[in-house]
Amino acid sequence: MTVTTPRPAPDAAARRRPARVRLLWLLVTLLVLAALALASVAFGSRSVGWTDIWAAFGGADASLEQAAVTKRIPRTVLALLIGAALGVSGAVMQGVTRNPLADPGILGVNAGASLAVVTAVAFFGLTSATGYIWVAMGGAALSAVFVYGVGSLGQGGATPLKLALAGAATTAAFTSLVTAVIMPRNDIAGGFRLWQIGGVGGASFERTGTVLPFLAAGFAICLLSAKALNSLALGDELAAGLGERVALARGAAALGAVVLCGAATAVAGPIAFVGLVVPHTCRLLVGVDHRWLLPFAALLGGALLTAADVVGRVAARPAEIDVGIITALIGAPFFIWIVRRQKVRAL
Repeated sequence: MTVTTPRPAPDAAARRRPARVRLLWLLVTLLVLAALALASVAFGSRSVGWTDIWAAFGGADASLEQAAVTKRIPRTVLALLIGAALGVSGAVMQGVTRNPLADPGILGVNAGASLAVVTAVAFFGLTSATGYIWVAMGGAALSAVFVYGVGSLGQGGATPLKLALAGAATTAAFTSLVTAVIMPRNDIAGGFRLWQIGGVGGASFERTGTVLPFLAAGFAICLLSAKALNSLALGDELAAGLGERVALARGAAALGAVVLCGAATAVAGPIAFVGLVVPHTCRLLVGVDHRWLLPFAALLGGALLTAADVVGRVAARPAEIDVGIITALIGAPFFIWIVRRQKVRAL
């Protein structure tokens, strides 16, 4: 009797990447990220030369060009951090739910954070920057639990389609509630309308310093969950057979994603599509191993948001288009192209 060894599925084999390929993409990504960071400092409503850029890095702000660079540096740093947070958050959510459509925006996590912040400001007088972050994380966590609970009802449990539908319905409901809370309050309506679109304008090192500890904690939790996410990708039964505590692993990874998403939303507003597009792009580049996927999602997420911010500033000079609009315009067709070309159905 001849025993035939089962061959790996074509999709799985295609998504494996040799170490040298991963290292090459790492080098390319770092170079692109550095170029985008320089472009973010150099371009805007007023373009500046290299002399002014180097002078501004040294602390000079005597000319308008140097002052512009001084303001763009913290904006660039914030865009890199928020993009990285959203990219990693999306990759972890897709790993936890095994749902290729998972994203902080689609699953209602961003909307939950937004509703919590708006409610706290409108009815409880919240003014503290740190308070914004804690409230946003609480709202994001409650929304994530609610969507997962609703998506788990009925036969088959939390399928990708049910989670996506539950998230879309929750997002629509929470967005309507945010509008209902803001409309009667003229004193806060103007600022929150801009915040709802999502952007990194008005960034400062003080603002970045406030959110940095939360982002660092979220990144650490997610990166420590990378091995567990690899096990969860095999299925709950096989993961448990390998010694993984499935519920604990899923909860810890989800906590890291919620911390990142809540903190990013509190500072920059609900920015969509970064957490959806970036993980799929990273899988095409480095495969499905989360030990590589999550760091690449951080780098590529920062690059995408920084690029979107530069495009928004250059395309509408001397005004600017908020980064949330640009990410939607870039992300939607690009994600459709990925799905059609790669036929991504499940993780």
